[in-house]
Amino acid sequence: MLNTGLHRAALKLAIFVVSFSFAIPAPSFAGEFGGIDRRFNKLPEEQKALASRMKDFMQEMDDRYFEQAKQINDGELALEDKDFTTDTSDYNVLVGRGPDVEKIGRMWSYVKEDARENEELSWGRFYSIDVHPKTPLVGMLHATMVMQLYPDGRSFVGGWLGVLPGTKVDEDLADLKVTMDNIFAEFDLDVDFYRDLICVGDPREIRREFRRRPACVGASFYARPPFRDVNKNFDLVSKAFVEFTDMYMETIERRKDQAFTDEDIVAQDGMRKRWLIDQLYSDPFASAIVPFEVWSYANVPPVIKF
Repeated sequence: MLNTGLHRAALKLAIFVVSFSFAIPAPSFAGEFGGIDRRFNKLPEEQKALASRMKDFMQEMDDRYFEQAKQINDGELALEDKDFTTDTSDYNVLVGRGPDVEKIGRMWSYVKEDARENEELSWGRFYSIDVHPKTPLVGMLHATMVMQLYPDGRSFVGGWLGVLPGTKVDEDLADLKVTMDNIFAEFDLDVDFYRDLICVGDPREIRREFRRRPACVGASFYARPPFRDVNKNFDLVSKAFVEFTDMYMETIERRKDQAFTDEDIVAQDGMRKRWLIDQLYSDPFASAIVPFEVWSYANVPPVIKF
């Protein structure tokens, strides 16, 4: 029997000890990311404070999870990045590759308009991390957070936190579910509505027959915000992002050297193929808004078998 408490403590200690040695630089490409954030400077003070929280969060998550991936890989993580520009958004994608975390992909998006509603934004950011471990005993992670600020003072904070398993290890999925349940309990919220959006999906998905198959353990915040106070919504989504992703990364650490079967590989292959099909035909953002060359670089598995 694995001593999961010791595994988690060891991983957290390793990350703490070297957390200052692997800082990820902010995207350096030209435009709003690399130059002066002119939209940010024009925001009223209340929205500027919100935007500052999001900017800080994105950089902190880069440092945190690329460092964790490097530690799981015993110090090995090869980095590469690319920049993309469209009429509605500018993107920077950072990818890390290694032996146990085969791929971790991060997308920063400077959002110029709410493409779903065809409405201009005063300021917007989208952040995502996708993780593909080598072991088929742990599924892929898809974790996102978005902030949108509008000229009339409205604001929105949302996100999606879920795991797509091949082989289902009940103990690990239970850990992830309890992690999310505890966060909602801390905020005195019922998780069921937000979990149903993970399990059942968004009605706006364009081809539901091609939809991904996540475990019903996470939560989607792409719905009505639970609080009127946008700062409280930010507290909820950011805390959920960190604690759920931390638990997921701990799962990779404790399963990476465990034996698996040919059936586990088949299950992983099927999950990875379904994720690609979801992005091509079901996810309304990937299929209709974010260019293929952007999302495929950020979140597609390192190997897909047909």
